[in-house]
Amino acid sequence: MQRFKNKFALITGGTNGMGFATAQQFIKEDGKVIITGRRAETVNKAVERLGKKAFGIVSNAGSMKDIMLLHEQVKQHTENIDLLFVNAGYGKFAPVEFADETHFDELFNMLVKGTFFTVQQTLPLMKKGSAVVFNTSFVTEVGMTNFSVYSAAKSAVQSFIKTFAAEFTEKGIRVNGISPGHIKTNIFNNTGLNTEQIEGAIQSIIPTIPFKRLGEPTEIANAVLFLASQEASYIHGTELTVDAGISVIR
Repeated sequence: MQRFKNKFALITGGTNGMGFATAQQFIKEDGKVIITGRRAETVNKAVERLGKKAFGIVSNAGSMKDIMLLHEQVKQHTENIDLLFVNAGYGKFAPVEFADETHFDELFNMLVKGTFFTVQQTLPLMKKGSAVVFNTSFVTEVGMTNFSVYSAAKSAVQSFIKTFAAEFTEKGIRVNGISPGHIKTNIFNNTGLNTEQIEGAIQSIIPTIPFKRLGEPTEIANAVLFLASQEASYIHGTELTVDAGISVIR
């Protein structure tokens, strides 16, 4: 398939997990990709793995200074972005009584403020026929202990799907979202849990999933690229849930 021949994607948080898998698939379909990540080492390593059609930018989605530089950094590689996958982020979780202001601000700065201004700064590079895809989460549809701040931040991103779609309609830019379930990513790496605790958390989650397995990053990538493709040309302002049914099956 060559759905993305002569197309350029910007994928934030593209050094691993869902972002990296989406970059891989976009390149396989003859596109070119710019990925962002917080550390030069991981960005360079990911670009090396992706090959000559990939470019990297060191940029922290939680830093306004970095986001405000993003436009000019992207222009060093291309004048046009056909797909913006706003994917950067990670989870931190705490009970309500233990969540402090630092915890709250970290998640909202990265997931909400960072998401909003990343789109704002990329918008001048997008033309009619391009697409924005937000990464939300199934947690916006269910109540989960310790997830209050993370879920609220993702709910804000979920609201951007509708409001941005309304504003970008006249520009001919489609806006949609992808709502992943439990996927094999490094989402727990910034929680402060050690390797054994992370594995324990994963093993406790798997029985709750209807398919009794974690999703593969490629399964999210396929959904993102469907929303970015002409096959989804009449899909706008929609959130596509890819969670094995965990948000609706009990």
